[in-house]
Amino acid sequence: MELPEFAPGLSARVELTVTDADTAQSLGSGDVPVLGTPRALALAEAATVAATSRLLPTGVTTVGTRAEIEHKAPTPVGGHVTATATLAKRDGKRLVFEVVLRDGADVVAEVRVERVLLDRQRFISSALGA
Repeated sequence: MELPEFAPGLSARVELTVTDADTAQSLGSGDVPVLGTPRALALAEAATVAATSRLLPTGVTTVGTRAEIEHKAPTPVGGHVTATATLAKRDGKRLVFEVVLRDGADVVAEVRVERVLLDRQRFISSALGA
């Protein structure tokens, strides 16, 4: 499998306007009507996928293997959150991203996400027990 060259500093940004479906109440992670931590984590992972996807050769993908999140501030329904992922380090097939989620100027969360480069078809076959 030929691996792409990912250099530290590679980045991407994704955005979300918080809806009722994104809240801790809806996700079962709390009882308050603000951006739920699981949704913040999913947004962070989406930013890491966006950073790598355009450079991946056919047949290669990344999967998340580890995440650490510090959810620092609430974002209400209607709030606009931007997640910016930046590749901090590459170690062979392992990619380490630092992701910052902001609601305007306020930092909503900081997330460290690790992803691994792998053969997409081999991974799917393994997951399906083939």
